[in-house]
Amino acid sequence: MILKDPRTRHRRLGVVAAATGLLAALLTAVPAAATPDPGDGTAASGKEVSQSTEAQVRSAIADGEIPGQDEIVHSDNIEHLANIPKDALPGTNSDLAFQGRYAFAGNYDGFRIFDISNPKAPKTVAQVLCPGSQNDISVSGNLLFLSTDSSRSDSSCNSTTQPVTEKSSWEGMKVFDISDKTNPKYVAAVETACGSHTHTLVPERKNVYLYVSSYSPNAAYPDCQPPHDGISVIKVPRNAPEKAAVVGFPVLFPGEGPDGGGNPGAPTNPGVSKTTGCHDITVLPSKDLAAGACMGDGILFSIADPEHPKVIDQVQDNVNFAFWHSATFNQKADKVVFTDELGGGGAATCNATIGPNRGADGIYDIVGKGDKRKLVFRSYFKIPRHQADTENCVAHNGSLIPVKGKDIMVQAWYQGGVSVWEFTDSSQPKEIGYFERGPLTTDTLKVGGSWSAYYYNGYIYSNDITKGFDVLKLSDRRTDPAKWVRLKELNTQTQPDYFD
Repeated sequence: MILKDPRTRHRRLGVVAAATGLLAALLTAVPAAATPDPGDGTAASGKEVSQSTEAQVRSAIADGEIPGQDEIVHSDNIEHLANIPKDALPGTNSDLAFQGRYAFAGNYDGFRIFDISNPKAPKTVAQVLCPGSQNDISVSGNLLFLSTDSSRSDSSCNSTTQPVTEKSSWEGMKVFDISDKTNPKYVAAVETACGSHTHTLVPERKNVYLYVSSYSPNAAYPDCQPPHDGISVIKVPRNAPEKAAVVGFPVLFPGEGPDGGGNPGAPTNPGVSKTTGCHDITVLPSKDLAAGACMGDGILFSIADPEHPKVIDQVQDNVNFAFWHSATFNQKADKVVFTDELGGGGAATCNATIGPNRGADGIYDIVGKGDKRKLVFRSYFKIPRHQADTENCVAHNGSLIPVKGKDIMVQAWYQGGVSVWEFTDSSQPKEIGYFERGPLTTDTLKVGGSWSAYYYNGYIYSNDITKGFDVLKLSDRRTDPAKWVRLKELNTQTQPDYFD
C-alpha cells in the first residue's frame, strides 16, 4: 500500500494524542531514562495501554488514519525490495555496518552477516551467538568490533548475566577476525569503564582506534565509578589484534566536584539527562573532526591526535532536548545533525502532545575556523506523520545520502519507520520520502521498528528490532546521483569523504 497523503493522519491523531497525554506529561516531568536504548529485556515485552487508547488506535486504523497492524506503507519514491526475518538470534536487532558485498547486523544475542550482492535477495552467510547488549557493531579490514554494555560473568561468548555490583563482572569491547565471513573467530576482549554502549572507529594504516562511549556511573559499581566524564580510547594493532588495550581516558567534561563539567540535569534542568559520559560519537577523519552526543550535551572536537581528542565547542538545549543520542555531519563539515532520544526509544513521542521540537533532530551550523569553530542552532526536524500511542517512536540512527551540493540523509525512527529528508537549508528541513509499518500491537506499547537505516551503494538498509533486515530502493531525481558513489566499507559513525 502507498499512503498518498499523510496529512489526514496528522489531524486525526492530533486529537487522539491530546486526549491521551499521560505519557507525555510524565516525559515532561522526569529526566530521560538512565539507559536510553532498549535494555536487556527482550523487545517482545510490552506495556499495556488504557482501554480508551486502545479503542482510539483501533478506530484510527479502521478509518485509515494510520496503517493497519503490521501493514507496510511508503512514499511513491521508495520500494520495499526484501525483508529477512530473524533466525537463530531472537534478541533485539541493533546497528549495521558494511563491507564490500556484506552487511553486518548487530543483535543483543550476537551478530549476523548477510551477502547483499543481490539486494532483492540477501543471503545469510553467518550467525554468531555472543550475547551482550547492545552489540553495537563495526568493521575495518579483517576485524569486526562488538560493544558489550551489560554486566556479564566473563568476556566469553558463553557468558551469562551477572550483577554490575560484582567486581568480577565484565563489560567492554570484543574483537573478531572476519577474514572468513562464513566463520568469524573471536580473538580479543578489552574491558572498559562502564562497559561499551557504542563505539566509533578511527582507523589508521597500522592501528584502529576505538572511541568507546558509556555512561551512568554509580559508586556501588566497582568498574563504573563517578565521575565518568570522558571516553575510553582503545588501540588495536591490525596485525596483532590480541594486543588490543585501553591507551587513555580523555576527559571531555572537566569540572570541579564529583560530577565533572557536563550538564547537571535535574533539578537544575528538569527533563534533561545529566551528563555522565557520551552516548555516541561520529568522526570525520578527512577533517580531523568529531561530534559527540553526550546525554545532556552536544560537543564538537578535534581528533588530529586520535589518542588525545580536544573539545572545540560544547552546547546544550535545555528546552527541547532530553537525551543527546547521536550525530551526523554533512559532507562539507559545516553542519551537524544531533538526535534527541526523548523517552529512551521505548516511548510514544511522535504525536501532537509532544509536538515537532522534542524527540527530534537538531540542526546546527558549524561557523568559524579551527579551534574557534562554534555550533549554532538553526532548526528542528521531526517526521510529519503522527504515530499511534502504542508505537515507540523518536529520532534514531541515520546516515548521509551522498549527493554533491545537497544535504540529504536517511534516518530510523523506530516504529515511525524510515525517513528520507533534506537539510540543505538548515532552517527549513523537509521530508522527501518514507517507509513504515503499522503498529506492532493495538493494546500494548511494544518496542519495535527500525533501529538503524543507512544508505550504502545505492540502497537503504534497515535493521528492524523485531521484523528483521529490510532493503529499500529509493528512486528520486534529488537522490539518484548518489547511486554512482561506491564505497568499499561503511561504518556510519566513521563518516567517509564520499567524493574523495
